[in-house]
Amino acid sequence: MESKSSDEPVQNNLKMWGIGLAIILFLAVFFIFDFGEHKSAQITAGVAVLMSALWITEAIPLAATSLIPLILFPLLGVLDPKITAGSYINSTIFLFIGGFLIAIAMEKWNLHRRIALFLIKLFGTSPSTIILGFMIAAAGISMWISNTATAVMLLPIGMAILKKVEEQFGSDKTKNFAVSLLLGIAYGCSIGGIATLIGTPPNLVFQRVYSITFPGKPEIFFSEWMMYGFPLSIVMLIIVWFLLTKVFYKPESEIKIEKSLIDEEHKLLGAASYEEKVVLTVFSVTAFLWIFRGDIVLGGFIIPGWTNLLPSFAKVEDATVGIAMAILLFVIPSKFEKRKKAILTVTAFRKLPWEIILLFGGGFALAEGFVQSGLSQMVSSYFSGMIGIPPVLVIFLICISVTFLTELTSNTATAQIILPILAALAVELNVNPFLFMIPATLSASMAFMMPVATPPNAIVFGGSRLKVLQMAKAGIFINILGAVLITLWVYYILDL
Repeated sequence: MESKSSDEPVQNNLKMWGIGLAIILFLAVFFIFDFGEHKSAQITAGVAVLMSALWITEAIPLAATSLIPLILFPLLGVLDPKITAGSYINSTIFLFIGGFLIAIAMEKWNLHRRIALFLIKLFGTSPSTIILGFMIAAAGISMWISNTATAVMLLPIGMAILKKVEEQFGSDKTKNFAVSLLLGIAYGCSIGGIATLIGTPPNLVFQRVYSITFPGKPEIFFSEWMMYGFPLSIVMLIIVWFLLTKVFYKPESEIKIEKSLIDEEHKLLGAASYEEKVVLTVFSVTAFLWIFRGDIVLGGFIIPGWTNLLPSFAKVEDATVGIAMAILLFVIPSKFEKRKKAILTVTAFRKLPWEIILLFGGGFALAEGFVQSGLSQMVSSYFSGMIGIPPVLVIFLICISVTFLTELTSNTATAQIILPILAALAVELNVNPFLFMIPATLSASMAFMMPVATPPNAIVFGGSRLKVLQMAKAGIFINILGAVLITLWVYYILDL
């Protein structure tokens, strides 16, 4: 208790310094920079700097910072209050809510644990293949539900197996296995998130910021993002697994893991319940409808989307699908203990991450301010000196900068800050905005070095089995590798 109380004055002082710095930077925009007649753009720039400083320092809660546009934009004449408030409620927000409600159902009925154990059982009993099984389970589940929940669910399974192995072979011989297993769980969660639109918040931030900045462009389909993120996540997962188990923390070859250890964990679940089967069906149908909503172009072959079946379906969005399928879970009755309740109840809404939802909204309002005030055009003009720089170098600089920035800040906040600026940069350099915005979005999830960088990192570090240096040793190399891979993937392989 003494250490906690002694830390509080330090934390309070840091918060006050953060607030003070944010206010100073806000005022500096008005006293140092000359925006001429573009007062709305100057105000928007000031608000952006204020929010960025508060997000980075976390002097006040992220969600509280996200509410600032609701006050300052109408008060200072940048945006109409209805437009500002409308930024906080849109189809991207409802896509997130729909996907998260389905994820809550998976957690409630333990479906995610059954899927994880099934994937782990598919692999052999050697340490490296067990770690691969855990990483595939972490990545596969994080494609659809919170990476925090995935890490929380997988960690006890991993620790149970690790404890049995230590009892058999001793802690010294199993040290490398322990480190690579724990890091594999954390890194798998982050890598899996980039594969789908709902896998991690920065992906949804990209979708919305792009639609705000370029309203005349076609929307980004779920299947379209999967073509950008899914192949890269597979490549990253294999490479990171190889580095962890063959380079940095190679487990002792004599260690053999009894298949019964995993079987025991699986038996604890018992037979699949009726509720699990219902949630699995709803989840599978939802994923199918998301992936095949629009046409999928594979070279010269086109898989027509189901929205082509009827003219009225053309108005359907991914959010429509997500909310519709989530509502089914509030309608379909549960048979558990013969209660007359549905698969999901009202308590599911209390589990929604409202802080992230408000963080989305604040960033979207900021992006709207960038466009409506003309700040986007002004920012793009400042990048005119970069016209001669090769785009591939610009992409790498974006990747490496965002990767290390997100080691210290929320990946969602990082995406909210950087994506509107990169959209303006793409316009000025006359390149496809995807060329800069997609690498930044992917890089926002590539933080492997510090325990504070992502919730999965913090969760596995909280098990008291890892040291900061052990995570940083592998993480800094993987950070750089991730920036290189994303650059090569986006510039040379994707058709942008």
